Amino acid sequence: MRNIIGLVYDFDGTLSPKSMQEYTILPNLGVKDTGAFWDKVSKEVKETGAENTLVWMRRIKELAEDERKPITRAYFKKCGQDIRYFSGVEQFFKTINTYVKKASGGKMRVRHYIVSAGLKEILDGISIRKEFHNIFGSEYYYDYSGRPNFPKVVITDTIKTQYLFRINKGKENIADSINEHMPEMDRPIPFENIIYVGDGLTDVPAMTLTKKSGGHSIAVYRPRHQKGLATCKRLLTANRVDFIAHADYRKTSELFQYITVTLDLIVRKYEFGRKSEQNRQKH
Repeated sequence: MRNIIGLVYDFDGTLSPKSMQEYTILPNLGVKDTGAFWDKVSKEVKETGAENTLVWMRRIKELAEDERKPITRAYFKKCGQDIRYFSGVEQFFKTINTYVKKASGGKMRVRHYIVSAGLKEILDGISIRKEFHNIFGSEYYYDYSGRPNFPKVVITDTIKTQYLFRINKGKENIADSINEHMPEMDRPIPFENIIYVGDGLTDVPAMTLTKKSGGHSIAVYRPRHQKGLATCKRLLTANRVDFIAHADYRKTSELFQYITVTLDLIVRKYEFGRKSEQNRQKH
């Protein structure tokens, strides 16, 4: 039937105004100036050519060791309780589910996903965790004492596209190979049923893949944030996204209107395909 719609979100700057580390780990490790922390990460990336995500994951581990504060999987999950969201986020998912059910006459349903470079361990503890079919994020490997000692999974700008294919093919376990050919009709969530929502340049590969594969992309920015607005305008001009809007998820917002009009298009295409197939079978 291929009647599932995939709504895929970045997290930092998309559902939450700040990076998850700024709400949680960094303040708990004595970092008062989070901007300075990220500046050091950026400086190391430029000087060494290292991957950004690997650098901050290592630096957080080193900070914990310097402060003699043990960090564990359970600690990270507890940190997720401190995350704050953009307006309307906490009510958004159920509202969208109901909207699609009504618009499609109960024939279609939505799966919500997060694909983030941030820590999956934190995201597993957020208050809206139950709203998501799956969450993909960077992860640590934990030693015998339960402490992180090495990155297990690293998600970067380009690696995000791998997870879009996993969603598309239904191969959501990282141990499952996505390299073997799968006919389009066998893929549970076709790209034309995917909407990707992100906030900036780190989402460009995912936005581009989604758009070129027949799906839809939306870029969001913080209200009164001129730099974010300028970035989104460039994405719109380059045709990497269909819409740009304030990161406001309330029913009265422009963003909500853009998402629902895109959902309407997907539902109509699905209904057209369903009727077309019924006609072929009849005759």
